[in-house]
Amino acid sequence: MFTAVRVRADIVQAAAGTEEPDLVDAFLREALQGGPVFIDMSSRRYYVLVPVSTPAGRWVPGVECLGSGSFLGVPRPQRTEPEKSRSYWCVPMDGPGTLCRLDAVWKLIAYGRHQQIAGQRLAEEDGRG
Repeated sequence: MFTAVRVRADIVQAAAGTEEPDLVDAFLREALQGGPVFIDMSSRRYYVLVPVSTPAGRWVPGVECLGSGSFLGVPRPQRTEPEKSRSYWCVPMDGPGTLCRLDAVWKLIAYGRHQQIAGQRLAEEDGRG
């Protein structure tokens, strides 16, 4: 069993330093140590699969852990290319029970939020100069 942490794409892309799907996918594979992640491209949300014991609720703006009773449609295992479907596995699941480590997920989110804030500050400073 698992639950999912839903993360806005802008947070993940800020952490990855790019919006290029192949590069974001490679970043996620490394940052989450091969743990499974998929994206719903129409909602621009990434879903990071974590243990069911993970606390549900809104963690920070743009990040929510879905609780029990949530419905989550996941892509078919063979959907691993962004061009072929609405949602796809950025990092496919290696096997049953393979999930992301919660500490790695927190680091990814914290880094993405930090990068967003740093980018906003730079934009503000550029606007003043």
